[in-house]
Amino acid sequence: MKMFNKLSKSKIPITISAIGILVILFLISNRNRTLPVFTPKDFNPELVDISLQNTQAEHTVANFKLINQNGQTITQSDYENKIYVTDFFFTRCPSICPIMSNNMEKLQEIFLNDDDVMFLSMSVTPEMDSVPILKKYAQRNGVIDSKWNIATGNKKHIYNLARKSYFAVVDQGDGGLQDFIHTPNFVLVDKKKQIRGVYNGTDNEDVLRLIGDIKLLSK
Repeated sequence: MKMFNKLSKSKIPITISAIGILVILFLISNRNRTLPVFTPKDFNPELVDISLQNTQAEHTVANFKLINQNGQTITQSDYENKIYVTDFFFTRCPSICPIMSNNMEKLQEIFLNDDDVMFLSMSVTPEMDSVPILKKYAQRNGVIDSKWNIATGNKKHIYNLARKSYFAVVDQGDGGLQDFIHTPNFVLVDKKKQIRGVYNGTDNEDVLRLIGDIKLLSK
């Protein structure tokens, strides 16, 4: 089950009510389905840091320390016993990031009353995305602080997370000044910090699949 970093043709917005109907149909057709637990070997090797390629051992995402839109420090403890979706973005992105943020806001609305589900977006240009800028971005995108953290932090730390924990980036790099990552991927993490799915955050069909998979994990 190789995971590929692909962009889709399906970018026409879908409404919350339409999502609800489609998710119900999805759950009915997948009632006996279970989600895999991904190891580095299950991914396209291009998405995996060279130090971890072809590793079949159990994988959990690493601990992190970031600063959110309110200037608060957030760590894995804020996501303890939570199912969460993470992505990587930057506030000045004119292309895929607005679509991804719009879809993340839809996910937030759908799971608003589910305390087990949260969201995490990490800036890939933390040197430019200060807390005040993240706050404005959060307000513009309807972020609810208790559900969704928009985070900045040390660049090397964030890039290591992208490459070695969430396997969200095709290119190799060191998180240095000239390093830059840009990915449409949404990554689904379970309560045990295991990766359970990777989805194209600009693709309506993939977002619907993600919603169904979150509901499967929530059972």
